[in-house]
Amino acid sequence: MNIFSRKSFPWALSALIVIMAGLIAYCLLAPVSKSGSTAYLYLDNDDDIDSLSAKLSEHCKSISVSSIIILARHSGYAENIRTGRYEITPSIGSFQLLRHLRNGQQSPLRLTIPSVRTTDRLAEELAEKLMMNKEELEAYLTSNDSCARYGADTATIIAMFIPNTYEVYWNISVPRLLDKMHKEQQTFWNGSRKSKADALGLTPLQVVTLASIVDEETANNAEKPMVAGMYYNRLMQNMPLQADPTIKFALKQFDIRRIYHNMLRVKSPYNTYANTGLPPGPIRVASVAGIDAVLNLVRHDFLYMCAKEDFSGTHNFARTYPEHLDNAAKYTKALNERGIK
Repeated sequence: MNIFSRKSFPWALSALIVIMAGLIAYCLLAPVSKSGSTAYLYLDNDDDIDSLSAKLSEHCKSISVSSIIILARHSGYAENIRTGRYEITPSIGSFQLLRHLRNGQQSPLRLTIPSVRTTDRLAEELAEKLMMNKEELEAYLTSNDSCARYGADTATIIAMFIPNTYEVYWNISVPRLLDKMHKEQQTFWNGSRKSKADALGLTPLQVVTLASIVDEETANNAEKPMVAGMYYNRLMQNMPLQADPTIKFALKQFDIRRIYHNMLRVKSPYNTYANTGLPPGPIRVASVAGIDAVLNLVRHDFLYMCAKEDFSGTHNFARTYPEHLDNAAKYTKALNERGIK
């Protein structure tokens, strides 16, 4: 019996080693996902090994979490957790996932620039989608020193943000984000758009500023070239634009539905009733449709417009002031009938 046991021991030990190796291989190489679908792990500056474990547990099997944490402690990663957005695919194993975490091998996200009215709102919305701090981004956007790096100031920096969708890393820094937006802006204005702006006698900044007004005047993309043509006629004749959205911007009261005469006296460079020409900068992040509407504006001889009395979101255009007064009277009557103040 003892002889049999001594002869069997090497085989038993070998079998045990094979089993242990298999278990280790399973723990390191088997898919970690417990849902079978792609998920994302977000790690920020506040994360430590305990919060890493908790975040992994949301998406990974318990045995995989234990394996990753053991490897993290023994590899030194526990003391050097790297921020970022990491993809957990259905097939990724513990060893490969930890390697991505250690190397900072992130998965970029698709960031869409929102068409908002103010820099503080822009900072707020971008901070909700990225790791960056809202206050830090807003400080950059409201600092003339920071804006000057991009040939802008605090009134014009918002023109640098073209509301397209871009690939960025979740933990991108504020300076790197602005660098990217500046590069994308330059790409946007290469070629035909710059040529069309030159043909109108406008700079890209002036186009964007006018486009921001057009965007505020109508959400109807088909009508935007017509609206742009009307404002362009006023610019060329050195007439005040008299754009109601600029009054809302000057007052920072964006929800008002009716502009009264006393509001037109607001002292602001954005008051296009009191000042001729364009305001100092855009009154919102101009849409691509708005920018292209200005660049492809309709040539006509209208100098006035007023919202239609049917509240369709489109406008009645007029060549003369008396015509405009007739249109304005119809709209005012419709407002009164609906009790809109």
